Amino acid sequence: MPLNLKKNLPAIELLKKEHIFVMDSLRASEQDIRPLKVVILNLMPLKITTETDLIRLLSNTPLQVELDFMKIKEHTPKNTPIEHMQEFYKDFDEIRQSCYDGMIITGAPVEQMDFEDVTYWEEITRIFDWARTYVTSTLYICWAAQAGMYHFYGVPKYDLPAKMFGIFRHTMRESTLPIFRGFDDEFFVPHSCHTEVRREDILKVPELSLLSESEESGVYITMSRGGREFYITGHSEYSPYTLNDEYVRDKSKGLPIHIPHNYYRNDDPAQGPVVRWRGHANLLFANWLNYYVYQETPFNIEDIKNLGSL
Repeated sequence: MPLNLKKNLPAIELLKKEHIFVMDSLRASEQDIRPLKVVILNLMPLKITTETDLIRLLSNTPLQVELDFMKIKEHTPKNTPIEHMQEFYKDFDEIRQSCYDGMIITGAPVEQMDFEDVTYWEEITRIFDWARTYVTSTLYICWAAQAGMYHFYGVPKYDLPAKMFGIFRHTMRESTLPIFRGFDDEFFVPHSCHTEVRREDILKVPELSLLSESEESGVYITMSRGGREFYITGHSEYSPYTLNDEYVRDKSKGLPIHIPHNYYRNDDPAQGPVVRWRGHANLLFANWLNYYVYQETPFNIEDIKNLGSL
């Protein structure tokens, strides 16, 4: 089944070129199937790029998914046309009475700030709290993962001596969980961050389960509430050239940046990247949608509010 997207979303034409089947809302309404309702709170600066990356992964299942995009009311993006935001994004106040089968909250370029100093901290924590009642399962990615674990469980973040930047090898601590169905014993994940959360802090919290980590890049996936929340510190959703674009951008600004680890063929930017994470990324999102959203959500979406705290 395809994704049900609002007509004219730029990602539709981009993904059609990759032979990914997407469907606009009019055609989808002709099918007598309740699609999974998923909302994406997109905090990344390049909204259209992030939309496309996430839609690419969410489309790789037999499930029909209807997407909404949410924005922070207290923040105006500088890198996305205002017309795009007005047409495709909703404020929290517009959807706060709606229930969703799944939610994805992206990273944000604020990781080196104290959480409480982020201008929209109060608003985003209200959204975090709302999701616990109105969403079956939520993926917190990168900075959002750090923010969610800090808000709910007091897990701190720490500055890194240098940017964690590249493709890193990971392993599973609980390989039999459905989120890892089909995973190899070792798999690769892109990381791009200036801060980290530490395993010793997570292991102190009984409500948190550390599921996956890397000897080089540290904590990767943490779960809480039986899979109603996943905190993912890496960027499995990245497209092949995202790290390259970040490297070129930082280098052109004269920022301290090293060649992304284990990314370019022979560590030579001129030879381009070797994609090592695509299979894992598709499995991660497909397993989340199937086992923690589709198989757990009520048939009547309004009954999500009756699931209770797990």
